Amino acid sequence: MAITKRNSGLETPALWFEDVAVGDVLPDLVKEPDTRQLVMYAGASQDFVAIHYDHKVAAEAGHPKVIIHGALKSAWLGELVTGWIGSTGRLLELDVSYRAIDFPDDTATCVGKVTGTRIEDGVGLVEVEIGLRNAEGQITTPGRALVSLPTKSAFS
Repeated sequence: MAITKRNSGLETPALWFEDVAVGDVLPDLVKEPDTRQLVMYAGASQDFVAIHYDHKVAAEAGHPKVIIHGALKSAWLGELVTGWIGSTGRLLELDVSYRAIDFPDDTATCVGKVTGTRIEDGVGLVEVEIGLRNAEGQITTPGRALVSLPTKSAFS
């Protein structure tokens, strides 16, 4: 996670646009979800679709156990990106696609890689390819993010 320092009331960015390059890999974010977390997420999001908590409903749908909410996987990917950019960066866009089902009690790893950088209207923009990788190494939830990072010239 990025660490920032406070000087004279200004927060010094832990990650500058100039320090990011295409090909940079974000630190992995590992999740160990369990059914308790799914129940907690269901309550917080008001998403009470039974396939996320009822083993009988999941079995009737052909699954070995309940399945993780897609929106929860999306939130984890958002956490990956916002943890990397720190409090002085901004998440501008987050797009994901649910390509495969993930299950509780399986390790889920959020991964990311910088695919583009540019300055637009004085703002440092960074494109990031993101994904949720299951225990078998398959990306089940691919996506992309667009973030803005402070530039050294704009900060001084």
